[in-house]
Amino acid sequence: MRAFHLSWLSFFACFVSTFAAPPLLPIIRDNLNLTADEIGYAGIASVTGAVVARIAMGAACDTVGPRLASASLVLITAPAVFFTPTVSSPVSFVLVRFLTGCSLATFVSTQYWMSSMFSSLVVGTANGVAAGWGNLGGGATQLVMPFAVTLIRRSTGAAKFTAWRIAFYVPGLFQMLTAFAVLIFGQDLPDGNFRRVENSGDEIPQILFHGVRNYRGWILALTYGYCFGVELTVDNVIAEYFYDRFNLDLQTAGMIAASFGLANLISRPGGGRLSDEVAKRFGMRGRLWTLWLVQTLAACGLTFGVVPFVSKR
Repeated sequence: MRAFHLSWLSFFACFVSTFAAPPLLPIIRDNLNLTADEIGYAGIASVTGAVVARIAMGAACDTVGPRLASASLVLITAPAVFFTPTVSSPVSFVLVRFLTGCSLATFVSTQYWMSSMFSSLVVGTANGVAAGWGNLGGGATQLVMPFAVTLIRRSTGAAKFTAWRIAFYVPGLFQMLTAFAVLIFGQDLPDGNFRRVENSGDEIPQILFHGVRNYRGWILALTYGYCFGVELTVDNVIAEYFYDRFNLDLQTAGMIAASFGLANLISRPGGGRLSDEVAKRFGMRGRLWTLWLVQTLAACGLTFGVVPFVSKR
C-alpha cells in the first residue's frame, strides 16, 4: 500500500542523510581539523536534534496529520543536507548535524501513520517493518557515501576534500524527492486524508500536555532510549572505529559498519511480528512481558507493538 511504502521510504531517506557524515569522518575530520571531542559533539547534536523534533512531531501529526507533518519536516531539513558541503569549521559542522538530525522525527509520523492505517491485530508488525526498513538507511548510508566519494574521485579526478562535499548532494536530493512523493501520492487514512475532528478543542499545547502526563509514555521512552539510543551511538562511531582500529580503507570500513544497520531488515520487523503473535494468545500483557524479555537480551522492535495502545486520544 502506498502509505506504508512512502512512510518507511521517507524515514529511510532521513536516516541516510543524518548518518551520511559518520562513514566519511576519516576525511571530514582531516579537512576541518576536528578533534575527537568535536566529533563527539557532532554526534550528540544529531541525536539531540531528533529528540527535540520528535516531541514537536507528535503534536504536529495530531494537528495536521502524518502526511503533511512528515513531508513538511523532510523539506524543512533538506537544506541542512545541501549546506553540509559548505561547512568550514567545527561549529558549522555540529550545526548542520543538529539540523539534519531533526529529520529523524519522521519516525514519529511513520508510527502515527501505520497506527492509523492498520488494525490492532497487525499494527505491531506494520510498525516494526516500517521502522525497521526506515532504519536500514543507517546501514545503507555506510555503504553509499564511501562509494559515492570513490566514484566522484575516479570519474572527475576531484581531491578527497572536494569529493566528500559533492557526495552530500546525493542524500539531499533523495530526501527532497521522498518528501514530494509523500505529498503527491500519500494518504493519511484508509478513507482519505486527515481532517481534524470538529469542536475537539485540542490545540498543540493541550495535545502536548496530554502526552507528557501519561506515565506509560515515559516508561516506553526509557526502554526505547536504552536500546535505540545504543543503536544511534554505534551508527555515529562504527565506521570511524574500524577505519582507525584496523587500518581499513574507507569503503571496507563502511561495508563492515553497514552490517550493523542493515540488521534492521529483519530485527525490527521480527520484533513487531512477535509482539502481534503473542498478543493473539495473551493480549497486552503478552506484548509487555515479551518486550521485557527480548529487551533484556537487547532489542527494540517489540516497542512498536505497544506504542499504539498507550493512549487512544
